[in-house]
Amino acid sequence: MVHPRGAHDIDVGADGLAECLIIVPAFNEESTLPRVLYDLRRVLPGADIVVVDDGSTDGTASVVPDSVALLRLPFNLGIGGAMQAGYRYAHGLGYRIAVQVDGDGQHQAEEVDKLIAALKRTGADLVIGSRFLERGSYRQSPAREIGSVLLRGAIRLVSRVSLTDCTSGFRAANGRAIELFAHWYPDDYPEPEVAALLVRNGCRVVEVPARMNPRTGGRSSITLAAGLVYVAKVGIALFLDVFRNPWKGAGLDRLQPARAEAPASSTEAEAAGAWERAR
Repeated sequence: MVHPRGAHDIDVGADGLAECLIIVPAFNEESTLPRVLYDLRRVLPGADIVVVDDGSTDGTASVVPDSVALLRLPFNLGIGGAMQAGYRYAHGLGYRIAVQVDGDGQHQAEEVDKLIAALKRTGADLVIGSRFLERGSYRQSPAREIGSVLLRGAIRLVSRVSLTDCTSGFRAANGRAIELFAHWYPDDYPEPEVAALLVRNGCRVVEVPARMNPRTGGRSSITLAAGLVYVAKVGIALFLDVFRNPWKGAGLDRLQPARAEAPASSTEAEAAGAWERAR
């Protein structure tokens, strides 16, 4: 891993802590990454950005401008390893908010503020941008839709979490979640497992509607051929998480603030109402 560029340009708040970091995991995204970074800079000029190049074999690293921090992994670790590298970077520099925006162009820069606002307004630890919370134009293939239904059921069974888009990688984490993710993060297909684990550890997960684009380039970390394996692996991981806690050594007691009474997983409106009643 090389030393990241741009670390000296961190924006800080009144208390001296860095505010928001956008983590962009990228694997062979040379064709889509320039537009993603341009849109983020245009819409969110005050946010810091780090691109995590997950062992790309194309020119992904070469299209990252000098104004954006770059972490280059020596080989492909998968989305889990790339995101943990980003969260460790965020934790080490004291960021209070970290937003995942994939390098393939699916996540719209205009929607990032919605996630950050919900994170601050609701007191949630993780806000997930859902493609399906409201009816929209985004459509999954039949195979992926079946897989999503199975995963939603498995998550609900082991943690009583009800999510409409458990595989969405478009999400914003607060400082508490950043510290947990820096300590441990699933290697393979982490999105469903992380949501369930957060709830099991007393954290709150909230979904908000988010518009997303269909994938236009790059290489997806989940292929159709691997769909059944994906569902099976995540299902096994969710089952094992009933008997283990990979964040046990992360100082969970110290990280536990007083929480407003609300469902551990809810929509933004439900969580915001409970938060306001507790103030």
